Amino acid sequence: MGIQTIRYDQPDYPSRVRALRDKLRAGGLTAADERLDVPGIVRQIIADVESRGDQALIELTARHDKVALADGQLRTPADRIKAAHKAVDRRFLTLIRRVIANLREYQRHILIAEPAPLQRGGRRLGVRYTPVGRVGVYVPGGRAVYPSTVLMTVVPAQVAGVRQIAIASPPAANGEVNPLVLALAGELGIWEVYRIGGAQAVAALAIGTAGVRAVDKIVGPGNAFVAEAKRQLFGRVGIDSVAGPSEVFIVADETANAGWIAADLLAQAEHDPGSAVLVTPCADLAAKVAAELDAQAETLQRAAAARRSLEAFSAIIVVPDLDAACKLADEFAPEHLQLITADDRAAMAKIRNAGAIFLGGHTPVAVGDYYAGPSHVLPTGGTARFSGPLSCNDFLKASSTICYDAASLAEDAPDVTYFAGQEGLTGHAASVRIRQET
Repeated sequence: MGIQTIRYDQPDYPSRVRALRDKLRAGGLTAADERLDVPGIVRQIIADVESRGDQALIELTARHDKVALADGQLRTPADRIKAAHKAVDRRFLTLIRRVIANLREYQRHILIAEPAPLQRGGRRLGVRYTPVGRVGVYVPGGRAVYPSTVLMTVVPAQVAGVRQIAIASPPAANGEVNPLVLALAGELGIWEVYRIGGAQAVAALAIGTAGVRAVDKIVGPGNAFVAEAKRQLFGRVGIDSVAGPSEVFIVADETANAGWIAADLLAQAEHDPGSAVLVTPCADLAAKVAAELDAQAETLQRAAAARRSLEAFSAIIVVPDLDAACKLADEFAPEHLQLITADDRAAMAKIRNAGAIFLGGHTPVAVGDYYAGPSHVLPTGGTARFSGPLSCNDFLKASSTICYDAASLAEDAPDVTYFAGQEGLTGHAASVRIRQET
């Protein structure tokens, strides 16, 4: 298979582990061609969309997606969405409705509620949560189409109360957005779907054109160009994260099933690119997993893709003990963390950084990708050190609420005016003093 094995008792162990971690943090998985100036190309695309609007989108779609769209064809007609919904396999639609129910139940369960105001004499202090007004969802195309992204982004937004949601997704060779994406949009009541992909889609959603209404926040994964466009447009529009390719980090001990672990590593590697890392104190388990990878890869439809990822961005790391394994997990701060040990919760207590944590041998990442309830839009590339999964709460904005009565202002006025004076902001002090003098 070619996956590297890194052993703690080898002299190059620290440098090899550090090199792998740094590669993942640096986004080494995202550049399809390192010779390309991705930031520069994206800057040009954004400027083009800003200056020429729909015409730029039409030309960029012809250039990058090889699809010729006419003016007025950027948006998918509602009847196409309805037709795709009507044509979708009924068994799949029944399944989707169960998934949607699971997602809604979980997202409602974690939805932030406004606490009772803090009453401090005549001062009433609180917080108000309001949903983002308009959200754009990017659904990738290309080597693999992920209609599940529609569910994992739209449902949390709807639970939060977002009223306007638009989807952008690259068109296929026939000029249409993937029919499963359209079917899911119809099921969720989303009638604004654009046939636009790549950085130009992000630019259109952020800036707005004659044919594409601007949004307040953009969510959803994508390739290096999509990620870079989100990075450059952040501030002009809100974003969920600058996401990279999928990754799994498995901490396992001698109690784990080698075949199951190999299957989990391959599940992430087949994303192409994707990263799959096993860390274990058990050298025997490491050897068995390596052998299983060779055997199981032959059965995959995307075997070549999985091999590429295993060779370039993955590893089996043998450590002295489980504490060392947990320490590495914390340093890598992975998107998906699987714990398959004799005491998974004890191991979890030693780890602070992970996007989603899957406990036990019977919890493969796939249940989170498709079914369980939490969104599969997660922090990658070590960003779980400071960010978390996309959820309904990411579509809420907090506003502080402050209300004083006259007696409370009079009581606090000396402190406020003195503080303003220390900063040299006499206007601030005067705005309080005038209320005491008139």
